Amino acid sequence: MTTAFVRCAVAALAAGSIGAVLATPVPADARTGFDGVWSVVVVTEQGDCDRAYRYPIRINDDGSLINAGSTSFDISGKVARDGKLVVRLSYAGKSATGQGRLSGEAGTGKWSGGACAGTWTAERRG
Repeated sequence: MTTAFVRCAVAALAAGSIGAVLATPVPADARTGFDGVWSVVVVTEQGDCDRAYRYPIRINDDGSLINAGSTSFDISGKVARDGKLVVRLSYAGKSATGQGRLSGEAGTGKWSGGACAGTWTAERRG
């Protein structure tokens, strides 16, 4: 993944700053069953942002999200035990939010940021 990709993905997700995302709390000892590396494809459906990007994230045992790639960007959020998730992605002062659901080895949802919005899909990679 290139730095340009992350910049464009965040630009696609945000033309402006978005407030913090409120996540459904998951008890620290609760396992979600979604832990591992996931490949996420972000697609723009509204606005003048780049069309699509793919990036890796890791879901920890407690449902927290972290960047699983080599490109620097911040990702935060939480996956609940039922698969419902909220996420916030930021890079270079821009940010975007997303929500959706994971089920088994895949997931789908929506995102928005600034003047752009779209959908995302995810698949478990490990």
